[in-house]
Amino acid sequence: MGSGSPQTIELLKNEIQVEQESFLLSGDVKTGLVLVDIVNGFCTVGSGNLAPQAPDKQISGMVDESVKLAKLFCEKKWPVYALLDSHHPDIPEPPYPPHCLVGTDESKLVPDLLFLENEPNVTLRCKGCIDGFLGSFEKDGSNVFVDWVKANEIKAILVVGICTDVCVLDFVCSALSARNRGLLPPLEDVIVYSRGCATYDFPVHVASNIKGALAHPQELMHHIGLYMAKGRGAKVVSEVSFVTE
Repeated sequence: MGSGSPQTIELLKNEIQVEQESFLLSGDVKTGLVLVDIVNGFCTVGSGNLAPQAPDKQISGMVDESVKLAKLFCEKKWPVYALLDSHHPDIPEPPYPPHCLVGTDESKLVPDLLFLENEPNVTLRCKGCIDGFLGSFEKDGSNVFVDWVKANEIKAILVVGICTDVCVLDFVCSALSARNRGLLPPLEDVIVYSRGCATYDFPVHVASNIKGALAHPQELMHHIGLYMAKGRGAKVVSEVSFVTE
């Protein structure tokens, strides 16, 4: 039984289980939706070095769930904060190859989310680093995400996007640290929607044939990303429902 086999992955997931809750959206608790890097360069088949090279069930499912939530939030006029990976060609991001360069289609929202560009309740933020919290800092030291939370009096953020164990996790950890330090009033809860997140797949059998490559089995790393987020204090939910009026 190889280290990347489905049986091994299931054994590891059982060893580090992630208890997930359900989350009810209502107008009683001011909630903001955070979309992390749901751009072509990470989600649309064949759209760059870090995009899936073939249809990917986990990624397409994440996009579908994120689109549903984005449409709901826009119908309700609830606040949305969309992070878009966007890099200057002269500023590399090792260990990753060039991706999502400024002005290219890779750095644009996936087609089903382009409507967000014209919605008044949506704040779009291009970022040139993995961590969207750090990527929200302006040159004067202000932070667009912090200002968004405060201006909208947000008590909970619902986080979706890609990659669960990379950009999503880094953003969640920074947001939790900022909350704990009293930098994000009135934020109380950081909620990660597991079916609204995804990561990339780089199987062990492929990585083992490439010198210096790190394997990244998708299902396991997605699970580990959720586990780490929960360990840092986030709530992880597997279902999101809303109160109908």
